[in-house]
Amino acid sequence: MSKKYFGTDGIRGLVGRSPITPEFALKLGYAAGKVFAKNGNRKVLIGKDTRISGYMLETALESGLIAAGVDVGLLGPMPTPAISYLTRTFRADAGIVISASHNPYYDNGIKFFSAAGTKLPDSIEHEIEAMLDQEITCVESEKLGKATRINDAAGRYIEFCKSRFAPESLRGMKIVVDSANGATYHIGPNVFQELGAEVVSIFAKPDGLNINEKCGATHTEALREAVLANEAHVGLALDGDGDRIIMVDHKGVEVDGDELVFIIARHALKQGNLKGGVVGTLMSNLGLEVALKKLGIPFLRAKVGDRYVMELLKENNWTIGGESSGHVINLEHMPTGDGIVSAIQVLTAMVESGLKLSELKSGMEKYPQELINVRVGQNKYPLEVDEVKLAIADAEKELGDEGRILIRKSGTEPLIRVMTEGKDAELINAVAKRVAEKVAAYAD
Repeated sequence: MSKKYFGTDGIRGLVGRSPITPEFALKLGYAAGKVFAKNGNRKVLIGKDTRISGYMLETALESGLIAAGVDVGLLGPMPTPAISYLTRTFRADAGIVISASHNPYYDNGIKFFSAAGTKLPDSIEHEIEAMLDQEITCVESEKLGKATRINDAAGRYIEFCKSRFAPESLRGMKIVVDSANGATYHIGPNVFQELGAEVVSIFAKPDGLNINEKCGATHTEALREAVLANEAHVGLALDGDGDRIIMVDHKGVEVDGDELVFIIARHALKQGNLKGGVVGTLMSNLGLEVALKKLGIPFLRAKVGDRYVMELLKENNWTIGGESSGHVINLEHMPTGDGIVSAIQVLTAMVESGLKLSELKSGMEKYPQELINVRVGQNKYPLEVDEVKLAIADAEKELGDEGRILIRKSGTEPLIRVMTEGKDAELINAVAKRVAEKVAAYAD
């Protein structure tokens, strides 16, 4: 059974259009509430990022849940991983995050956490979807849910982040923190400061419309400038909901998720704390795989999406994984990706090794990549054409053991993504262009 609304990362969309409308959020809250209540679960937490539509969607979800007889705890603006943590801390039956992560302010999304702080099982998502068309009928008045505001949520999460690491462990470091005008604006800078660092905070004044606007993990230009201007040791760029982290070294050079995963895994290996290997995705840089292999660390690739990274980690009983976009997972600390906690792990590696970020990442050489998006017409399947298959096979032979080609359909747009990777930049560019042209010839 396929799901109509739930994707790999909850429900996403442009606010005001299907599926993210106030009416839909109300129905979703009611449907989720009925499913949770049926299983004896009657307490749900709701958190959100800072985009303006969060107020509207929060109220609609709250009303639907209460109508279904479920109590609601309102957390206000909080990072996505904080909802995971607080759902467990308050022993809630589920947590809901209203966020579109790194997307612009006019998008929004809704994702769910289970009582364990992990994403909902497919079976529960199927149940919720099956209830969405049901008419909303309130439970009896005496059985209506209640809503309360949890005022100390931010403080609790700050203390949790600090508790994972030694007090004052960052003393002597100067850090620029870019909060993306998002959910970490009142948390990230405080965590690093209370761990002893001197913090320069930028993009921490959300107005509902400026979330991720030329800032954060997807736009590090301003962070690089701030690191150089302030002569900081390092810069941290979080995304709108705080589950991604991209870093900048003292020279202003960006350090992406693949490099951060490498640093964390190598440090864990040196400390004797690494359990098994590392999980990346189909898009992880080949340089990560090669560098880990030199260290004797096994590496597996999951489908793109932190949900699939998590599944492969649990399947192999490993703890460390991530994506080049900055989703970094370490199950020793959190059951989901956490930008703040991941950053502290890297900073700890810097402190304990006495090395700069630029030196820590030097053990991994990134391979050049070329990505070409080919737009396809409706009901077109160019990857099934023999000539396209032959072109891909020829490309694989040409790239050999020192390169690779990845062809995949976009999960959100009518695109075929052609990605090549290898040591020879000219070769991979030529191969990608040739294959993309062959795909395009059968895409209209």
